[in-house]
Amino acid sequence: MGFMERIKKGNTSSGIAALGNTFLAGIKGAAAFFSGSGSMFATTMHSLADAVNQGFVFFGSVLAESPPSERFPTGFGRVINIFCMVAVVIVTIMAYETIKEGWNLFNHPSESGNIWLNVGVLITSLVVDGFILIKAMKEITKETNDGHDGWLLTRAFKSAQKASPATRLVFYEDLVATSGAVFALIGVLLAQVFGLLLADGIFTMLIGVLMLFVAFRVGYDNMVGLIGVSAPAEVEKKIYEMLLEDDKVVDIYKMRVLQEGRTYHVEGTIELKKGLSLNEADDIKFELTDKLLRSSEVADVVLGVVEDDGKKIQQKETKD
Repeated sequence: MGFMERIKKGNTSSGIAALGNTFLAGIKGAAAFFSGSGSMFATTMHSLADAVNQGFVFFGSVLAESPPSERFPTGFGRVINIFCMVAVVIVTIMAYETIKEGWNLFNHPSESGNIWLNVGVLITSLVVDGFILIKAMKEITKETNDGHDGWLLTRAFKSAQKASPATRLVFYEDLVATSGAVFALIGVLLAQVFGLLLADGIFTMLIGVLMLFVAFRVGYDNMVGLIGVSAPAEVEKKIYEMLLEDDKVVDIYKMRVLQEGRTYHVEGTIELKKGLSLNEADDIKFELTDKLLRSSEVADVVLGVVEDDGKKIQQKETKD
């Protein structure tokens, strides 16, 4: 697979989000400089952190598409987890700076100007971040093959854990970014229209806390991914059902499905009907391996076959 092909297969949400947040960081930074608004500074830091993070994540998602090699036979799926962990460090540093600035503004409140500049920039931010958020939610439902029933936001929350690390990061970050733009807008209006100068510092700190939440949530998810985590129960169930569709497969002796990035590695042993020849058993094994590999979410399959031992999988699990 060529480099340009890997770029095309990279995480679309993170690429779009990186470009969108770079634009937002620029216009927010200009507004913060000319107005002196702490809330605007906070949301500038957030957009800057998002732009850097999502750029890292997009690059990581491209590298993760590299094919397996002799040295790395299981592929590079976990590379994206490493890049997401780098993103977590950046978000944490930006969150600290934001909270520190908010605390300073709370203790030493000051007036800021150019209210309509701030309001215009924040409304633009809501539109851009909202678009990126909707794109990320649609990407989640696409990656997880979620149905079309229910509200998009509810479906995205429900399926987020099954999505790729890059898409999860974009979803969480832009959920907070959209919320942060709303909080910043409230802070600007309270401080500049109603004269409640403390609101600027309070909402600045609140945005920083939201950034810490993103850092914790994404950091935990990717730490688990780096260690190695089993696939969601519904994915395992789907693979079980695909194997048991063959009338010569009696039971599953053991099975392990490991999630790596947005793909799965399947290792297991199936029980076949008694009396089959070695050639017949091999043919069944190869057919089932090929069947699983035709699924876009399965990257690697290692199957073993044994003769039926007369026990069902539930009995063996109870015994274990």
